[in-house]
Amino acid sequence: MFERLFAIKTVEQIRANCEESEQAGTGLRRALTSWDLMLLGVGAIIGAGILSALGTGLAGGFDVNFGVTRPAAGPALILSFVITAVACTFTGLCYAELASMIPASGSAYTYAYATLGELMAWIIGWDLLLEYAVSNVAIAISWGSYATSLLDGMGIHLPGWLTLDTRTMLQPASEYAAAHTGLGFGNQLTLFAQARAGTLDGNTVFSHWDALAGAPVIFGIPVGMNLLAMFITVVITALCVAGVRESVRTNSILVAIKVVLLIGVIAVGAFYVHPENFHPFMPNGWRGVQAGAAIIFFAFIGFDAVSTTAEECKEPEKDLPRGILGSLLICTVIYIGVCAVVAGMLRYTDYQNIADPIAHAFAAVGLNWVAGVVSVAAVIALAGALLVYQIAQPRIFMVMSRDRLLPPWFGVVSPKTKTPVNATLLTGVIVLLPAGFMNIDEIVELTNIGTLFAFALVCLGVLVLRVRRPDAPRRFRAPWIWVNAPLGIVFCGWLSWGLPTHTWERFWIWLAVGLLFYFVYGARTPRGPANSPAK
Repeated sequence: MFERLFAIKTVEQIRANCEESEQAGTGLRRALTSWDLMLLGVGAIIGAGILSALGTGLAGGFDVNFGVTRPAAGPALILSFVITAVACTFTGLCYAELASMIPASGSAYTYAYATLGELMAWIIGWDLLLEYAVSNVAIAISWGSYATSLLDGMGIHLPGWLTLDTRTMLQPASEYAAAHTGLGFGNQLTLFAQARAGTLDGNTVFSHWDALAGAPVIFGIPVGMNLLAMFITVVITALCVAGVRESVRTNSILVAIKVVLLIGVIAVGAFYVHPENFHPFMPNGWRGVQAGAAIIFFAFIGFDAVSTTAEECKEPEKDLPRGILGSLLICTVIYIGVCAVVAGMLRYTDYQNIADPIAHAFAAVGLNWVAGVVSVAAVIALAGALLVYQIAQPRIFMVMSRDRLLPPWFGVVSPKTKTPVNATLLTGVIVLLPAGFMNIDEIVELTNIGTLFAFALVCLGVLVLRVRRPDAPRRFRAPWIWVNAPLGIVFCGWLSWGLPTHTWERFWIWLAVGLLFYFVYGARTPRGPANSPAK
């Protein structure tokens, strides 16, 4: 058993598995070019992070149960973006080298299997659920918020309880929360009952009393859901089932729209920047910069999703490094420009609890038409990010099934569309329910810590292969690897340290559940010859 936990799959075995799948007719369709991959990377990176996490990065985070969860970075969030971009560049170089060596779907899971062994591969595969499936929950929630604003602007008003989850509806108003302590979920329900009975003023106690007042109540708990988030999840899942070529064409259109949107934000918003809004530049010093970097790291994840499409590339050894590094460079330049403009348009404190900070900034300076355009484009742009992640996660499931770490059901490929149909549908369900009923802040934090953990192990993995297989073919060799990879690990650790304590607690619980599943199923399942693919 011990030997099996740390057994690795060689690069040659992984390549052989891919070839066997293609010959058996259970492989994926090779249809993607380096340009397609770059657009996929941009599509994944530019999503909920810049469109929603920008606000919480500037103003910090507050939770009635935990108090101040993140000190505000303020305008120094610009530095947070630079630091995060540097950290991601170190990791991106490691991903590019491994992708050129191991052109197989599975991303960090596959790389861990080739370098650190089966147990660590399982941990990474389980961990990637946080990056792809769980981050898609945050993207879907953000899409729902922007879509609701757009419909409101068109005169179409959904009932409030169909646009907000229960926890968000029950959040006390900031003035009330500042004057009272111990406002946990149970106390919130008590206040809600008193407000319904007329003994308290609901508008004074709750930020979203209009939504709460009309919400259906079951056993004393108001029922709220983000209906539009659930709707877009169903639509995107159906598109992913239809085929990767169709998905990539759709993504290319959506990427063009979101890039034009953000360049427009920079160009128009620059005329409304007030230098006094940059003072104080670092309201909480480097602690705020670190906390800001940890939360807006969510805005950079996605470039690694490119590596999950390795078995659908025409020339993966060449195309994957170009797609990963090219998309990261494009997005970094755009992000820093957007952050500088948005931070200069309003005081950083004005972005507290704002889910759509860019639209909010333009509305606040009287450019409601720009805010409307931002909302329209954001609805389209977020759909693109949702699409890429919904492409990525099923392919992780598929490869884990091929290695017998998950049941064969996860590895079924549709003969017609050449997509992992069962895994895609399951991913849709995994995203659907939390998107409708959970809060975006806790989702973003959990996604970040899972991704940082995976990134650190990829940096470690590339060093292991440099020692174990120094002569293995590498179409792309990361420069100064013995400097880049250790710095990537250090930066990932530093960013993780900036996350709240309760996020770490949830992360360890998540890993414990994953290990339990591995020892109950994965470690007890017989392996086929050369880890042959599931039929």
